[in-house]
Amino acid sequence: MTASQLAQLVDGSLLAGRADVAVGGVAALEDATAQDATFFGNEKYLPALRQSKAGVALVPLGFTESLPGVGAVIGVANPSLAFAAVVAALQPPLPAQPPGIHATAVISPTAKVGRDASIHAYAVIEDGAEIGAGCSVGAHAFIGRESRVGPASFVHPHVIIRERVSIGARCVVHSGAVIGGDGFGFETVDGRHVKVPQVGGVEIGDDVEIGAGVTIDRARFGMTRIGEGTKVDNLVQIAHNVVIGAHCLIVAQAGISGSTRLGKYVVLAGQVGVVGHITLGDGVTVGAQSGVSKSVPAGAKMFGSPAEPMMEAAASLARVRRLPKLAERVKQLEAELARLKEQLAGKR
Repeated sequence: MTASQLAQLVDGSLLAGRADVAVGGVAALEDATAQDATFFGNEKYLPALRQSKAGVALVPLGFTESLPGVGAVIGVANPSLAFAAVVAALQPPLPAQPPGIHATAVISPTAKVGRDASIHAYAVIEDGAEIGAGCSVGAHAFIGRESRVGPASFVHPHVIIRERVSIGARCVVHSGAVIGGDGFGFETVDGRHVKVPQVGGVEIGDDVEIGAGVTIDRARFGMTRIGEGTKVDNLVQIAHNVVIGAHCLIVAQAGISGSTRLGKYVVLAGQVGVVGHITLGDGVTVGAQSGVSKSVPAGAKMFGSPAEPMMEAAASLARVRRLPKLAERVKQLEAELARLKEQLAGKR
């Protein structure tokens, strides 16, 4: 595609360079060649943009700096989002698996498989399970008894969906995810840990994406719930009876303890830990590696361990970073005080 065609595709404007520059691939700023398109959406990558040799670079509207190494510069409202459209145009996804059931798949006679579904090699679908129309169930995936996968959902290879799990339409579950494993519930009796039965289920709304290696525990009773449109990154742990609202973002290695509730549009950055039995209101954002130990009101931005409001946490961190200089200053003052004491003692 030429730069002018790309500009039309992303509703952008040619800010610099030639409209006839042609590209056929996509790459990062550092790796892009004259045959690639790339994008710039974060100020910290400005040095890489200046050194880029890309054929086409998408930049924010109003960008004015000269980029002699780039063939054409296109201004767009949202470079990252526009680049997604460019990727889809230049590198379309692999074609979908054809409908049908592989000969090695094991499907209970009481299970229901919708029209145009694709069931791959060695997949197991147990009694009473339902696979919606147009679903894809990958090789070696397991769908437990009375579980349901909604229409047009994609279950990648080696996913385990245990019994009494409900997954909505157009969901994606990546390899290695385990949905519906037992919650971590034990009572200590006479010095031994006695398991508490976990008899509930998991309910996942439409358009949810579950990353690789994610574990979502079934409820002790009732349901563990994940709202529509929520996206869960790789290696996240969601405990029993957790309720996550619509359109949340849960980033890699976050962990949410049992019976905690998240409102809509909550963001947990990487490695955030949340204790059990608390509530995070709508629109809460928690910074990376924070530990949330108390309920948080809607719209709050939190950071630290234990987490506190972002501005307070930044001030506390700044004070901590000043401690070495403060310690040196105290040392100097103590030495000066000692000298003054010696002088006073000599005068006596």
